[in-house]
Amino acid sequence: MPEWTEIAVRSFSIIIGLFIITKLLGKKQLSKLSFFEYIVGITVGDIAGTLSMDSELDVKNGITSILIWSLFPLVISQISLRYKGFRDLIDGHATVFVENGKILEGNLRKEKYSIDEFMEQLRKKDIFNIDNIEFATLESNGDFSVLLKKECQPVTYGDIFSDVPHVKEPQTVIMDGVILDEPLAKLGLNRGWLKARLEKEGVIAESIFLAQVNSQGNVSFDLYDDKMKPQKMKEKPMVLLTLEKGITDFQYLEKITSSPERKAVYTNIAESLKDIQTNLAGLLKS
Repeated sequence: MPEWTEIAVRSFSIIIGLFIITKLLGKKQLSKLSFFEYIVGITVGDIAGTLSMDSELDVKNGITSILIWSLFPLVISQISLRYKGFRDLIDGHATVFVENGKILEGNLRKEKYSIDEFMEQLRKKDIFNIDNIEFATLESNGDFSVLLKKECQPVTYGDIFSDVPHVKEPQTVIMDGVILDEPLAKLGLNRGWLKARLEKEGVIAESIFLAQVNSQGNVSFDLYDDKMKPQKMKEKPMVLLTLEKGITDFQYLEKITSSPERKAVYTNIAESLKDIQTNLAGLLKS
């Protein structure tokens, strides 16, 4: 086998192996990795790169080394999930820097934090007055968390109104011009409803790069052609179009259901909508 072919096969195999290993290790961001996990990642990458380029190295020995380095943090993470004491030993504890508005100088020295570094972290969070702080802590991964005093916290909706409505996350219903049915179903909506809303705005799904629907049923979208301006449909044609969509949806439900009772219900609704459409057609087209 030519040397370049061997290197290509080695590299491709190692890339596949590293992909599988990273999937097993989870989705932690780089900033969330412990120092040990960070060192393991560098070492595994170095071993993989050397193994893929140096044809004189034994592949079996290299793979064995990669597996040991990769499985060790995986085993540690699984044990840490089960036992808090072991997790505390590996990850450590958060260190409190400010408690009840008082700076704990001993904890700053313990973590080798100077007052300049402490103030720098506060400024990064737009805090310039230490009198505004109720509680601050250095997390085990190095992140800095701060709780402001109540009078210094920004006003929220719940501070003003006691009855706070539940708001769900917006759903992406169109991506790259393709309608996504699952997000629509989460909102209790369907394609007919979405197409009716889009046609009211004077656009079609194929012209949309990204569209979202929030829990209030409001649609926001971004077009492929940024210079294109949607032309909203007038109300009367929109009513007729909505009725037509409703008729089509119930006819579709009537065809796919296996329950005779439901078939009859869907058929009756479709017929009723047809009657309404017929009665309103002359008025709405005028």
